[in-house]
Amino acid sequence: MPTSATILTAGSRLAVAGLATAFLCVSAQPSSAGPFNMFNKSQDDRSQQASQSGTGGQGGLFGGLFGGGSRNAQPQGEVTRSELPTGDPEVAMILNPGLGTPTLAPQNIAATKAAIEQYRAIVAQGGWPMVAPVAMKPGRRGANIQTLQRRLQIGGDLLSVSEPGRYDAATVAAVKRFQYRHGLPATGVVDSKATVAALNVPANARLAQLEASLKRLQQRAGKTSNRYIQVNIPAAQVEAVRGGRVELRNTAVVGKIEHPTPTLSSKVSQVKFNPYWNVPRSIVLADIIPKGREFRSRGQDVLEAYNMEAIDGQGNIVDPRGIDWYSDTPKGYRFRQRPYEENSLGFVKIDFPNKDAVYIHDTPLKSLFGKAVRFESHGCVRTHNVDRLAAWVLDNNSAWNLSRVDSMKHNGVQENVPVTQTIGVYFTYISAWSTPDGMVHFRPDIYGLDTRGTYASNY
Repeated sequence: MPTSATILTAGSRLAVAGLATAFLCVSAQPSSAGPFNMFNKSQDDRSQQASQSGTGGQGGLFGGLFGGGSRNAQPQGEVTRSELPTGDPEVAMILNPGLGTPTLAPQNIAATKAAIEQYRAIVAQGGWPMVAPVAMKPGRRGANIQTLQRRLQIGGDLLSVSEPGRYDAATVAAVKRFQYRHGLPATGVVDSKATVAALNVPANARLAQLEASLKRLQQRAGKTSNRYIQVNIPAAQVEAVRGGRVELRNTAVVGKIEHPTPTLSSKVSQVKFNPYWNVPRSIVLADIIPKGREFRSRGQDVLEAYNMEAIDGQGNIVDPRGIDWYSDTPKGYRFRQRPYEENSLGFVKIDFPNKDAVYIHDTPLKSLFGKAVRFESHGCVRTHNVDRLAAWVLDNNSAWNLSRVDSMKHNGVQENVPVTQTIGVYFTYISAWSTPDGMVHFRPDIYGLDTRGTYASNY
């Protein structure tokens, strides 16, 4: 006879995983739409469905946002109506960034100081023009493209064009460089809200980001342990660094504006495989108990459906059939989700002591890593390629390698592995920095710390 868990559809199960992963850390504020509102499909569900149905066309989802038209279309006249997608944020499959220079490299301090002088000069000369929120592609011509070219020239991405106002090969290369510097998919095409938003952040805001980030670089760069994991929050990115060299760099998901990921300094203590997810009390009150009543009214069990357990004050697992969801008794229980394929923490969790009770972990909803804008969590950090990061952390332990780490995805065995070597953990907020090659990088000042909140919601 099928259980409550087995009668959930695949789409609902995906929605459960997606919504539950938003509540992985303790929050003082209850959510208005808790992890058990699984009947409202999330943006990630719709994105995954679009990917599976092939609506992205030959460029995947990114290429399909504008009706599947080819990026190598015949030259057209200027398009004045907006062709930008209405969904937010953009959905685009992006690769993990290249290794390059560590964000916390000491030499980035001098490079960032030079970038500050460059941007002070740009601000003094009046900044750059605003780019129209319309799609601009190779072969097109018009005033909007001429404005785009002027914006790229001032920012140092475009040196020359064969024909002003025509989207030529030099413009494509300049847009790619700009997108790369801003952590966006380097398509060379202006066809996303994130690219336009990044183009239109004023020069004085970018200068403010550089000045604020320089102070944070000076506080941390060159003052790390030999081996460390750095989470750059505005970049939604995780770096694993050894001896001044980046050995892994992965896209990540970090805290949303209302539930920011904290800055911190710590050391890795252990790696947990197939961990329980201990549900925060705010979610118990706002979501589990109401859903428990709803399921009971249908003759079903919410704990069975979500592979959870209730534990009483004496540490005993409670028989779910005896729970009176309409009483105050469940408020005194502790709830946890058992390890399984859709556990909200995924199959691995990297622990380090900190006052905010945050950690780095896996997620069952990998589609989040395909977004260009990845501020989705309640404070914890979900990382792509978490298996590689876990193997990197444990690489001095002869009992562990990538193959064994990957085997833990499937066997469901719980194991806590202590980390005996010193591996620092630094959560930083560096929204702008430059590297010795002269490349000036920007990411969204998502929490408004650098621009006094004026551009916190822009890229």
